[in-house]
Amino acid sequence: MKRISPVKKLKAAGGDAPDSPAQQENADKNLPQRKKQAWNKGESGAESMAVEVLPISPDLDRLIRQRGRDLRLRQVERQHAVKLVNTLVTNLQKFLKDNKEQPFFRDMSVLTTGSYYELVKINKPNEFDIMLKLKTPRLAWTELKDYNGLFYTVSLTRRTRSEIRSFLLEDELTISSSKIMKEMHFLVRKFVTTHQGLLHESAGEGHWVVCKRRLNSPAVTLAFVSENEREEILSVDIVPALEVPQGWPQAARAGPVVDKWLGKNARRKFLSQPVYFVPKRPKQRNLSDVEKESWRISFSHIEKEMMKYHGNKKTCCEGRTNECCRKLCLRLLKCLFEGLKETHQGKLSSLCSYHGKTVFFHHLSVRCEDSLWTPGQLSDCFMKLLGDFENAAQLGSLPHFFVPDFNLFSPAVFSKRSRLFLVEVLRNQRESGLPLLQVQRSPPALFYTPALPPQIEEISAEAVTPLNHDTMTFQTSSFTYSYMTLACVIVFMAIGCVFRALVQ
Repeated sequence: MKRISPVKKLKAAGGDAPDSPAQQENADKNLPQRKKQAWNKGESGAESMAVEVLPISPDLDRLIRQRGRDLRLRQVERQHAVKLVNTLVTNLQKFLKDNKEQPFFRDMSVLTTGSYYELVKINKPNEFDIMLKLKTPRLAWTELKDYNGLFYTVSLTRRTRSEIRSFLLEDELTISSSKIMKEMHFLVRKFVTTHQGLLHESAGEGHWVVCKRRLNSPAVTLAFVSENEREEILSVDIVPALEVPQGWPQAARAGPVVDKWLGKNARRKFLSQPVYFVPKRPKQRNLSDVEKESWRISFSHIEKEMMKYHGNKKTCCEGRTNECCRKLCLRLLKCLFEGLKETHQGKLSSLCSYHGKTVFFHHLSVRCEDSLWTPGQLSDCFMKLLGDFENAAQLGSLPHFFVPDFNLFSPAVFSKRSRLFLVEVLRNQRESGLPLLQVQRSPPALFYTPALPPQIEEISAEAVTPLNHDTMTFQTSSFTYSYMTLACVIVFMAIGCVFRALVQ
């Protein structure tokens, strides 16, 4: 029986891409379903691959390897940045534990997440993610109807008189994400104001500022800026999170598909860990009151562990003889994303590093053997990863790795126009040898000398003489003066000798 590609199936059925979140589930049953099964079952998905991986030229191979070396963080910069962040987090944690205004935040713990702690940060150590785990009574959650398992309302199972009651809605059960964020901003701002002197002593030249709140962000962002506030040196995202130890929601209960990659025991270990809800609401307009108070499920701690133990065997990357190029491939993909967003500002605003991380996890669950990821195969591995991402963008199907019913390329979160433009620029990059990976190197400026203001000097006409006449006059006068001096010296010496002889 002849198999039909997902795109042809959709066209034959007369279907079209969904225009709203409510239509995403129906669209998933048409276009991405076969691709989703290929990801989840660990199949190669070769029949639906539309991207042809071209042979890698020696120049492209050399470019990829050199760019990979350039993306490594410098040890000196890492030490300085980590010292700043550790001092900030330690003092913030102490401040929250001692604060008397809001006792709910006293019983919290710190969890480091994000690309720096996953060892996939590129260029500079200038972004850090810190999750503040808030302990709560037993919780219940309700999945929002139109978001396929990614957003929830979170509530208590029964009424309580504990400190969390200050952050409940009128029903005295539902936890308000907006109230949590408002209080978090207030406490962090007060901490920076009252502890600026202590932080300044350890920071040196610079100080911390609280950035303006972003509507759809679950974080309170702190930026360390230079004294004149002209340059942001690094930033830290402080994310409050509700810890849920009693199991995963139904949409994610099957767990990540890592049986062939990390093993069944690893999947069972992941499922035994708690999940977290962060105060982030959907990026949609005209949200209902319920959606404005919603929470997004987070698996940042699981992702960090998967990045740490990324090999098919436990000995992967334990020494030089067991190194792999998995993380380096993800760094290169993130570097390409940054180049695309800078080159096409505004057109790819929906593209983020999480798209790269998601396709990376899917790719590892298929190409799981460590022998396929040796450092000598870096260029080939990266081009295959890039091909998988380009294929996902072309099909419009990139299932969330933990919540597979949620499509990261759904038109509700990634417009069709932006996705098709992304496919076009990815194809152009691949066919032209990835020019965005090339670095335009300029000589380093060791010292900075401010430019002097231009000075205008008037020159009289008498002071200007023709070049030839001036040169000839100078040469003639110099020649005559030399001979006259020599003649005078000889005459005076002769006169001296005659005078000495007469005296004797």
